[in-house]
Amino acid sequence: METHVKKSLEEWKEEIGEILVEIDKEYEEIKKELQVYSYKFSITKQVIQSTVNEEIIRNIRHLYHTPFQERFNELKEGIRDLEEKKKVFQMFIDKIDKVRGKEESNSTIVQNEQMTFN
Repeated sequence: METHVKKSLEEWKEEIGEILVEIDKEYEEIKKELQVYSYKFSITKQVIQSTVNEEIIRNIRHLYHTPFQERFNELKEGIRDLEEKKKVFQMFIDKIDKVRGKEESNSTIVQNEQMTFN
């Protein structure tokens, strides 16, 4: 593989690697928030199940349970999106490594063949 192509692929791989780092950071932040909302949602659900007064149950659902559930679902969707992004950008890195590895293997074979013919 020519040097300029190899260099360009390496720079691209580094750029994609930086994107993956940012995705990982965002993933961890959302994961932490998701954990918090998981607890909040679970606690409000338990409180609702233990409460007999319908008016109080409606208030709890309105003030806490429904907003927590909505946010929890949004965060889960965000996690799924980030996992998909990570998978896609990781494919770029894998493909770049594969192309570079294939080219390096081919150049080694060519060099070895040239040595045997000389």
